[in-house]
Amino acid sequence: MPSATAPPDTGSAGCVLDRDGMGALVRELRARGRTVIGPTVRDGAIVLAELESAEELPYGWGVELEGGHYRLRRRADAAAFAHSAGPQSWKNFLHPERVRQWTADRGPDGELTVRAEPPAAASFAFLGVRPCDLRAIQIQDRVMIGGPHRDDAYRERRTGAFLVVVECTEPGATCFCVSMGTGPAAQPGYDLALTEVLDETGHRFWARAGTARGAEVLDSLPRRPADEATQDRARRGVAEAAGRMGRTMPPVDLRDLLADTLEARRWDDVAARCLTCGNCTMACPTCFCTTSEDITDLTGDHAERWRRWESCYDLDFTHLPGGSVRTSARSRYRQWLTHKLGTWWDQFDSSGCVGCGRCIVWCPVAIDITEEAHALHQESLADRAGAADGAP
Repeated sequence: MPSATAPPDTGSAGCVLDRDGMGALVRELRARGRTVIGPTVRDGAIVLAELESAEELPYGWGVELEGGHYRLRRRADAAAFAHSAGPQSWKNFLHPERVRQWTADRGPDGELTVRAEPPAAASFAFLGVRPCDLRAIQIQDRVMIGGPHRDDAYRERRTGAFLVVVECTEPGATCFCVSMGTGPAAQPGYDLALTEVLDETGHRFWARAGTARGAEVLDSLPRRPADEATQDRARRGVAEAAGRMGRTMPPVDLRDLLADTLEARRWDDVAARCLTCGNCTMACPTCFCTTSEDITDLTGDHAERWRRWESCYDLDFTHLPGGSVRTSARSRYRQWLTHKLGTWWDQFDSSGCVGCGRCIVWCPVAIDITEEAHALHQESLADRAGAADGAP
């Protein structure tokens, strides 16, 4: 869903904010009654949390990423956004892990009163949204409010959310947004876009408005016109980042690849490593599955229904009266990957993967979605070559 109507002139060169301007941006958003959420250092990671000032941004911090590996590292400069996706995504705020749906109470006369839990009012400003995560939000919009099964709680949180996208100039070792067409440059859908620039002339942010309300906020900040040197340096940084992706997907139609390799031998290989823990689905910014659970107090006079995240790796996810449909790790991993890269297209007209790499980093056994896709591709090529040669 769009953030606002009537975008300003997209041909504008924007303006330049310095570090004080970033501080003013956070103050302005808070003054407008918004809860500002952005990256900050906490518990040995760069996490998303409410910011009271821009000084809480992770200035001078970067990350070291690999399969099953995440470490903070000090940078030689004071960059605020030179880090890759952390353990959380904006899904944690728009589609929270646990939401109470209703409560029921039995009165002294035995009468039962059921009260629906109204969606909590929210006015978010998300600062530091990566282009891949902007696409993830748009995908969740399509799932939650773009079809016949609308999620009113999600819609309440999403409507009016102010999105400040920060383009990537330093991709991580597990990033592959270029393969998925989601970055590192900002795509339409933001209110403000920033590109961080650090060079011999200073630390600054090239800022552009994508909506009328974005332009209104930008106009209220201390700024200066965007000079060509800053614009060129910003564009060059993003272009160079596109050439430094740590991972790639095979250059084929992934939807067709997954449909053609349902019986591939590779599924047995990955099943031998997969713990079916569901970490990848929890960290993924687009996975949306939920289940409901009911709880009561000891007296039986009070009950609540909660909705919580669920994972297709859970044995009970496909439980039917006759038992679970997918009892093996092979079947559950295959379901996740074929849905994410393939049948998501049939449901939502897009891929379910944005190339953020979180599933690689937060997998405890370092299973790599790009490695699996390349392996399936190579097995498919080998099988075709063998068939052409007349091999059994």
